[in-house]
Amino acid sequence: MSSASDFDRIAPNVAIWHGYDPSVKADLCSTCLLVSDAAYLVDPIPLRSEAFDELIGSAHVAGIIVTNFNHQRASAQFAEQFSAPIFARSETFVDQMPRKFGSVADGDEICDDLHVISIEGAPTGEIVLHYGQGGGTLIVGDALINFEPYGFASLPAKYCSNEKEMRRSLRKLLAYKAERILFAHGMPILSGASKQLKALLDSDL
Repeated sequence: MSSASDFDRIAPNVAIWHGYDPSVKADLCSTCLLVSDAAYLVDPIPLRSEAFDELIGSAHVAGIIVTNFNHQRASAQFAEQFSAPIFARSETFVDQMPRKFGSVADGDEICDDLHVISIEGAPTGEIVLHYGQGGGTLIVGDALINFEPYGFASLPAKYCSNEKEMRRSLRKLLAYKAERILFAHGMPILSGASKQLKALLDSDL
């Protein structure tokens, strides 16, 4: 796919960019978290160099995070360019393990205030990230989506390994305060995210 031309900074330390991938006929979204002088890229797709330089400023790329086995995207290219490790659950890479790999599991902390939440029953290797600064941000792989015709919803059953297990696992997210939810696919929720998430998950009971 072609490189995205720009990004949106939605909080002082959180930015997103997106682009359409004709090979999968879907809009793909990526996230950058700035933690002190380090940048963490989540499910990155290509971004034009001028925009990327503006995105990270003086920070260095400390890691690439992949939220499930479908989201390897441009992670290898970014990891090679910046000699940065790739963080993911080990089952995310079944064919070839990245050269610099950091295996993560439920409850791990990748850096200060950036926590990993494993979601079972979703696509292989699914994780959600919680970044606690600025009111809290959840960054979701595929288990939650926000695009038409579904709106804000859990992943449809046909894409899950076990839909009921995924919905049970998603309730772990209610323990984390979040003003925002960012998605690998779909428009971000930028305010009142915890309340909306609870309403969604309670409707599945």
